[in-house]
Amino acid sequence: MNTISDLKVVYFPSCINRSIGKNSFQAEDDLQLTQLTHQLLVRAGFTIIYPEEMDTHCCGMPFSSKGFAEANHAQSSALEDALLKASENGKYPVLYDMSPCFYHSKEEFSKALKIVDPIEFMLDYVMPHLTVKTKKDIVSVFPVCSVKKIGKMDQLLALSQLCANNVTMIDSNCCGFAGDRGFLIPELNEHGLRELKEQIPNNCNEGYSTSRTCEIGLENISGIDFKSIFYLIEEVTR
Repeated sequence: MNTISDLKVVYFPSCINRSIGKNSFQAEDDLQLTQLTHQLLVRAGFTIIYPEEMDTHCCGMPFSSKGFAEANHAQSSALEDALLKASENGKYPVLYDMSPCFYHSKEEFSKALKIVDPIEFMLDYVMPHLTVKTKKDIVSVFPVCSVKKIGKMDQLLALSQLCANNVTMIDSNCCGFAGDRGFLIPELNEHGLRELKEQIPNNCNEGYSTSRTCEIGLENISGIDFKSIFYLIEEVTR
């Protein structure tokens, strides 16, 4: 098991998760993801450090995906500097709450920072400090493109199986939401997930992933509740 010095972590909530609220299935008193993540980390015994001027920061991926290389590098560089300062030059790990943002920073940053994707952090660092009290009966899980690229599918399955007795791993090359393109060209999302419904068991009404925009598309196409896997972890260990 990996250990963290003094159980401190730098938490960088993605700009998507800071700006987009809960989905249509969630109750009014459900916590927004960034609040839930804070609560979950504290319950696991972590001291949380946030980068300064957090709301000014973005990993840069929205600019990179549109071809604005200069803006991407400026945002990425500013974020790296802020995370270096917050982590005391890499002394503490940095948790990302969206896999695509993690993947982008992993490609952009220097090696001084230890940035950790949401799946690895929860599986290796958080779950050992929590007790699963009541497992879910059945859930569906979607590995987003960045999870496939960084080879975290086995870890995603292992994390899900700690929280549910039956886990369906949805098979799709790409959900088609592709950042924000699903908002602009919903046909991409519809085509990417054209085989989604037939993969979800009839008695399954909950799905989880690690990218907010992908989850929006998954919810729209499947008709079931799709949200961050952090919600699953929080619920079964509460």
